[in-house]
Amino acid sequence: MVIFDSSIFVDDLRAGRYSERIGMIGDLIRNSSVVLAELWRGTTSEAEKKFLLWLADHYPLLTPTENNWLESGRILQRMQGDHGFESKKLRDLHFDVLIALTARTHGARLITSNRADFELIREYRHFKLEVW
Repeated sequence: MVIFDSSIFVDDLRAGRYSERIGMIGDLIRNSSVVLAELWRGTTSEAEKKFLLWLADHYPLLTPTENNWLESGRILQRMQGDHGFESKKLRDLHFDVLIALTARTHGARLITSNRADFELIREYRHFKLEVW
């Protein structure tokens, strides 16, 4: 099972960067509700809106559990203590932590182009990660 991070979809929508690779995925594809929320937040064109509606119609949605939410807060608190991150950086990381924990809960591989943040998260909680 595979979950794509929003970075993959954004890079593909803007530059067609990953279309071929996405098409070659042989695993079950699932959407993260967090990823779709991030994408909807930044949608500006009709084509993007249609793409998001298509994603929602074609791939089942996985949503963070109550435990994922609680664990995300604990992980972010540890990150802040270890790295001294400002609150803005912690807010930026929160959705990524939720995406990673959701993937972990379902045994899914998370595919992203955001190497730095997801490798940092993996220092606190292991999950299957592939960086494109």
